[in-house]
Amino acid sequence: MTARAGGGVLLGEMSRALLILLLLLVTAGCGGGSSSSSASADLRITVWPQGKTGASTTYTLTCPKGTGTLPEARAACSKLQRVGASAFAPVPPGSACTEIYGGPQTARVRGRLAGKAIGAVFSQSDGCQSARWSRLEFLFPTGS
Repeated sequence: MTARAGGGVLLGEMSRALLILLLLLVTAGCGGGSSSSSASADLRITVWPQGKTGASTTYTLTCPKGTGTLPEARAACSKLQRVGASAFAPVPPGSACTEIYGGPQTARVRGRLAGKAIGAVFSQSDGCQSARWSRLEFLFPTGS
């Protein structure tokens, strides 16, 4: 009975070690794939600092080179890689958003990110929209 219990403990420890190793390998694989795919971008960014009735400025950004007319393009590419494509998603329907107006600023982003076409409009019309704006603020120079 003692030999059997010891064998069970050893088998349990080996199973646990294999499980941990498997989790580490899966986790390492997940991290590597997302950073390389989100590194490429070819974006056209139009910003209306005073809202759509005012003047606009259009910038370009190409990553991973960090080129284009957007100020601090290299830093923007690095930040874009960290936030990823999910930052361009719209606010889910039915979201409860604070009714706090953040200002008239509006921006539109079109192009390709990580090999996929994107098109998104950003504003600061309420708390949810302001949060989206804040995540990508580095793409929206407003001159203020």
